[in-house]
Amino acid sequence: MSIIYKNELIKIEIENSEIPWLKIFTNKEIKEFSQCDNETKLEIFRCLDIIEKQMLEYFKPKKINIASFGNYMPHVHFHIMARFEEDSYFPEPMWGKLQRVAKLDLPSFDKFYEELNKKL
Repeated sequence: MSIIYKNELIKIEIENSEIPWLKIFTNKEIKEFSQCDNETKLEIFRCLDIIEKQMLEYFKPKKINIASFGNYMPHVHFHIMARFEEDSYFPEPMWGKLQRVAKLDLPSFDKFYEELNKKL
């Protein structure tokens, strides 16, 4: 996993996938979101908002999915995914049942990460 942004509270990693998929983690080992201090909560929401808006503008997806499970990894983190009707799993979650073999023609992920980093 590549880290594209990090500060004293959070880090943002790339999930390698056919779709744009980022994850925000707290730097501290915190199990539940409710256990985060207000500064960390606000930083997570600030970054979620920026990422969602940038994904919508740049990739023009059908939907943005934001999820936080943490059953396998009990560490506060959020998944942010740009979803497309043509992706392999839509309308299922990305860890759901395969629906088709995707043939997505999306703009450069690397350029997106560069532009996003400037806004964060």
